Amino acid sequence: MRVFAISRTVCINGLLILASAAGQKDQGMNSADRIAAATFAANCAGCHGLDGKGGERAPDIVMQVSTRQLSDRQLLQILQKGVPRKAMPSFNYLGGDTLRSLVAYLRALQGNAASATPVGDPTNGEKIFFGKGDCSNCHMVRGKGGFYSSDLTSYAQNRSAEAIRDAILFPNRNLNPRNRKLRATLPNGRGVEGIARNEDNFSVQLLSPDGTLHLLNKSDLTSLSYSNESAMPADYATRLSSTELDDLISYLYSVSEKQPKGRGNGKESDED
Repeated sequence: MRVFAISRTVCINGLLILASAAGQKDQGMNSADRIAAATFAANCAGCHGLDGKGGERAPDIVMQVSTRQLSDRQLLQILQKGVPRKAMPSFNYLGGDTLRSLVAYLRALQGNAASATPVGDPTNGEKIFFGKGDCSNCHMVRGKGGFYSSDLTSYAQNRSAEAIRDAILFPNRNLNPRNRKLRATLPNGRGVEGIARNEDNFSVQLLSPDGTLHLLNKSDLTSLSYSNESAMPADYATRLSSTELDDLISYLYSVSEKQPKGRGNGKESDED
């Protein structure tokens, strides 16, 4: 959360316009709710987004499981003290009543997120992961599958079902630069495509879909181009039905539940 010099009146008016455009969500809000919404817009939305689902400078605090699991008291302490080394300042100067209203507003934003749990069949989801979905060609789960992309063994531990679905259906949304495809043209004219495992000013380690790791000196290349697309296919909306997506997500949840938190392959996946 960051502080922005926005007047309360402007914030309220702006929020009411946005809410009206989204379907008159402001109906039923009392004056205290509106003030809390304006306070959130002025102090938090600049980093966390107006809907709390993350921005360029701060993470999702609505769908993220680790945030939803915090108690109101813990959230209040974060607002009061900030989080050192996380660019989260203290908002204690706003006063206790205002901070408590912010916590309540965040809970309202979270809405039914806590109930957004998988509803599919994990057994069928496993078949899709290793079959129709072709997920295992790139991803590994519990030691089985490919290693072109991230290990998904513990992927679902800190993500909602909605967030996982979005990551599958919209892989190019908020694309992490590390997941971009790139193409290198070798001196002999042959092109190599893949994702960068390591890169500096002089060299790049490019992993191609067949599992080959190419160690390339940039000065030897004819060209090196970066795509704005993820290596993740963007056609799952047509490749899998809604029920099959539910099954696949349920499978990822079932796998992560068997994996102790903080364990796995030792690295965070960046698929979403």
